[in-house]
Amino acid sequence: MKQFILILFILSTAYVNAQSLKPVDDLSSVKFTIKNFGFNTAGSFKGLGGTIQFDPADLNHASFDVTVDANSINTGIDMRDNHLRGDEYFDVKNYPQIHFISTRVANSNKAGTFIVYGNLTIKQTTKEMSIPFTAKPQPDGFLFTGEFKLNRRDFAIGGSGTISNELIVKLEVVTKK
Repeated sequence: MKQFILILFILSTAYVNAQSLKPVDDLSSVKFTIKNFGFNTAGSFKGLGGTIQFDPADLNHASFDVTVDANSINTGIDMRDNHLRGDEYFDVKNYPQIHFISTRVANSNKAGTFIVYGNLTIKQTTKEMSIPFTAKPQPDGFLFTGEFKLNRRDFAIGGSGTISNELIVKLEVVTKK
């Protein structure tokens, strides 16, 4: 009986330590940079949502299930944004969200940095990704920051030869319990 109570205590402690967090869209940013005609073109997305379980001392129970509103794409030029929302690019009518679901979280070789592994879905395509990130404790949550490269062609995001295939995505995600 004592062993059973001890096991229940250990399991409940592990559950309590893994914090259930929600991204705060207004305080967060999802930005990207891509070369167009050889010049950097920047943009961003809003509508960040989902659930994050994270405790840096217990990465076995960490998970990320987050979405962003594809329709919210903003490069500062309305005509370009409307074009990017179309079928050739993000096809937001049929695929309104970009979705990332983690498969595991691990420490990286760099102190204070983690790596989240998972599946990124844009339009009808899902690809395995790894994203290095840091997690800075905040009141009632964390500030997650990360940066990764993405090949737009992997996700059937069209465009002419004037646009680079590779873009850089920068994340600053504020979470709260």
